[in-house]
Amino acid sequence: MQEDISKNEQEDDGLFEHHQIKVDPKQDLLRIDKFLMDRLPNVTRNKVQKAIKDGFVQVNGVTIKPNYKVHPDDNIRIALPEPPRDTEVKPENIPLDIVYEDSDLLIVNKEAGMVVHPAHQNWEGTLVNALAYHFQQLPEMQGNEGRPGLVHRIDKDTSGLLVIAKTEKSMTALAKQFFDHSIERTYYALVWGELEDEEGTIDVNLGRSFKDRRITDAFPEGDFGRTAITHYKVLERLRYVTLIQCNLETGRTHQIRAHMKYIGHPLFNDATYGGDRILKGTQFSKYKSFVDNCFKIIPRQALHAKSLGFIHPSSNKSVHFESELPKDFEEVLEKWRHYIQFH
Repeated sequence: MQEDISKNEQEDDGLFEHHQIKVDPKQDLLRIDKFLMDRLPNVTRNKVQKAIKDGFVQVNGVTIKPNYKVHPDDNIRIALPEPPRDTEVKPENIPLDIVYEDSDLLIVNKEAGMVVHPAHQNWEGTLVNALAYHFQQLPEMQGNEGRPGLVHRIDKDTSGLLVIAKTEKSMTALAKQFFDHSIERTYYALVWGELEDEEGTIDVNLGRSFKDRRITDAFPEGDFGRTAITHYKVLERLRYVTLIQCNLETGRTHQIRAHMKYIGHPLFNDATYGGDRILKGTQFSKYKSFVDNCFKIIPRQALHAKSLGFIHPSSNKSVHFESELPKDFEEVLEKWRHYIQFH
């Protein structure tokens, strides 16, 4: 009987290639690095040993030491930097909204519409192109060249905070916190409809859609995808839409967008997940015209990465960063407040 090996999709915030291995019940005791060398395709011994040393290999939910011996029925979780499509980054003089900076890291407030790193059809104008211009010698994760400073990302049309590593030490420390899901991340989202509860938790597996690889689907039976946990809290009820706060335990691709669609409350103007049409309220021309005007004001999903909290790599103290809602988001909220006040 062979081990069950599954290579999982990239996380939104990890930039990693994930593997999970369920060890055979008859497996002999074997050093973890040798075991993984035999099981993982096209992975060098150095890469495996570095992943173990940096804490990116867990057995039964616990980070292990390099001399650990694999036992029967162990559950092994591994994260390796995902190989890039292209390693050449063209520096571009694009302004950056830097919220905070020290010798270890910087916090950037990304505007909506900016892609985080170069990839298919987006080789220029990305956050990484801007970083390459403004900062020399930002570190890159081994095997992940072409994405200097990056330890996580947010969607192109999501605005908000990103942490960028300026040293190898801070990159490893921050990536480990993302891997351990210990980073505190708060998002604000405007969703369609009225949520029944004031707060709640969505614990439903997410994975790439079988029909469209660009979309993330929910798999409530847990038979596919990866664990995804979103905590939400209602901040403001606006009759037809609701402003909510979301805190992520995991960082899957499109997690908030897919989870909110799953519970029947897609993000306002999220074309990918069905939020770009009237989902609450009448189809009368005046209301339809009002909603269309709102869509024009915020021509994207209404999602903003509002805050970030983590342990600073050098001081080992907890740090927290906040950002204001961008103008388009704030303007749409004001329009809805005014609308429900007079209708």
